[in-house]
Amino acid sequence: MTVTLEALRQQVKDQKQLIPSLYGDVDFEKTPERFTADIDVPSALPIKLAKKHRPQILADQDKVERARAYTMLGDNVADAYAALMPEYGFRQLIDMLQTACDRGLENVPNAPQELINFIQSMETIPDWVDLDLVEKGARYSRIHMALLVPFAIRGAFIATFMNKYSGLPMALTGALSSNSSVQRVNETASFFTTASLPKSLTRYGVGFKAAAMVRLMHSMVRFNLLKRSKKWDVDVYGIPIPQVDQMPAGTIPAFLTAFNVIKSGRNEFNAKERSVVELCRYQSYLLGLPEDLLPESPQAILDVMLTYSSTLRDGYDDATCGALVRSTMAGYRPKDKSLKSKIYNTCERSFARVFFQRAFLSESEPEKARTMGVEASLMDYSLFALVQLYVLPQMLVHRIAMEVPGINQLADQFLVRKINELLVGYGHPEYTTDAANYRDQSVKHSAASSQRSNHNKKETVTA
Repeated sequence: MTVTLEALRQQVKDQKQLIPSLYGDVDFEKTPERFTADIDVPSALPIKLAKKHRPQILADQDKVERARAYTMLGDNVADAYAALMPEYGFRQLIDMLQTACDRGLENVPNAPQELINFIQSMETIPDWVDLDLVEKGARYSRIHMALLVPFAIRGAFIATFMNKYSGLPMALTGALSSNSSVQRVNETASFFTTASLPKSLTRYGVGFKAAAMVRLMHSMVRFNLLKRSKKWDVDVYGIPIPQVDQMPAGTIPAFLTAFNVIKSGRNEFNAKERSVVELCRYQSYLLGLPEDLLPESPQAILDVMLTYSSTLRDGYDDATCGALVRSTMAGYRPKDKSLKSKIYNTCERSFARVFFQRAFLSESEPEKARTMGVEASLMDYSLFALVQLYVLPQMLVHRIAMEVPGINQLADQFLVRKINELLVGYGHPEYTTDAANYRDQSVKHSAASSQRSNHNKKETVTA
């Protein structure tokens, strides 16, 4: 059951009393600049979709007020644990969390109650999740993760930089260099790919641990930005990385599936689609997202995403958004400089540009891709077509093989091996923030200024 609007508003207010060391100075009665319910104020929703859907969305007061509340909602259990940094230090918090994930809470000496609450909240399986469907969804998702995602992930990643209000936390965590950006892309690819492995999201699975580490990283970013940074203005940006900002990246597979279902004239998922959506919902739940942001029907999934985009104020700051996109697109992703790897990087980068434009920009917004520095060229479209000719037949063969008794197990074993090879290439995930970026620096809210501290000591979270 989703919470009532009144209960949701109370959850937001309660953060001040539950974690005063982090949220004590935040006025939760104020609506930050990033949120808008004014039809005359441009939003993050593409113009074509805004004309069609935004008036109806903004007329629904319950949806609008829920979106307003989620704009100021963090992650209570992970935030409370991250708020122990002044007492324990970030390294000990990481070590205790890793031990709890790998060996259980009973093997963490003198585990603080905040860690116990954090792990137990993840161990609690909500009654709205079907774990059998989750495993089936992982099995189907392995086809995409093994064959398509290696080419598409960079394009999906830069989609999170289209708005300065939601993109600033990434800029302030030292992600402006090509090396840092590539690391973030590979970490993202590793996280979502890992979740598709068999039993990955079970209590002691690698996906469960990865979700816990990502949540701690996000909470550490919140702590550092709210308590150590003069760049972060709550009245403008709200709280860093609110739950609603994690929804688009976490639910992209569910959203694209729902969009295609509705586009085809259907209003229900088939069995395969439903399982993929269920995997997405449970993985997002482990990341801390509430049920309210993880609906199960195609129209409800589309509605919640449209509401998010309709109430996020449009804002493009080249020092924030453009710098993040350019550094991400300039990065070299493979681990070596062999001819094969260089060819892959060239093809993958071109595929990412075209995929980004097709999936995340409307036909009426070609200037936005140009402004962001990610406009696809004729060569990009040619390489995109070549990659499709290489990837799509393989996907089709595996989809057919998955339905043939006897062959399906062999096909699945191949995909699992392929995914494990990809994970080696993505590298060991290191969720990194540069502590120097948060300290007393009385400068304007410019992502470019975070470049100055690249040489300083880095705080690294390793999953």
